[in-house]
Amino acid sequence: MKHLILFGAPGSGKGTQSALIAETYQLKHLSTGDMLRAEIAKQSQLGQLADSYISQGLLLPDDIIIDLLKNTLQQLNEDTKGIILDGFPRTVAQAIALNSLVAELNQEILMLIEITVKTPELIERLVQRGKLLGRSDDNPATIQHRLEVYHQQTEPVIDFYRQAGKYNHVDGNGTIEQIFDRICLILDPLVAINV
Repeated sequence: MKHLILFGAPGSGKGTQSALIAETYQLKHLSTGDMLRAEIAKQSQLGQLADSYISQGLLLPDDIIIDLLKNTLQQLNEDTKGIILDGFPRTVAQAIALNSLVAELNQEILMLIEITVKTPELIERLVQRGKLLGRSDDNPATIQHRLEVYHQQTEPVIDFYRQAGKYNHVDGNGTIEQIFDRICLILDPLVAINV
């Protein structure tokens, strides 16, 4: 089973593009953020813990996220071609743990694709999303903190995959369709060979 990682700052369009990729290439879309928000909505013990971190714009401890992901990967059907990970890994430690996890499950990471968007555009997108969807973590103070955390803790993941020869990026400005077309230019040859 082969996996792709869609990567970018909060507001870069990972969720939107991941859904399109999943549909087009018959991959399962896994968003750790969505999985955690589902736990929060259920008010489970994990959900309450997750909410205490997310509401402050903080990342959850790696072991919690890895356990959540491992349970999900182990439950995939055998006919699943692969997954697109959206929002994970967020730290180099998570990237290392993910590599170990997929190797343990006899799976593989094909590529990390980063969607790049300038900070003022990211902030505008997140503020608008907060208004539309009522997400508590899409307010100006939390957005600023989330972007700082992204630059400090998450951007180093790019170098991890670049050094492994599994990195590519696309310009995340433009329409949803334009961005998706750029992603397809990367994925079409890759998926044809590997998935």
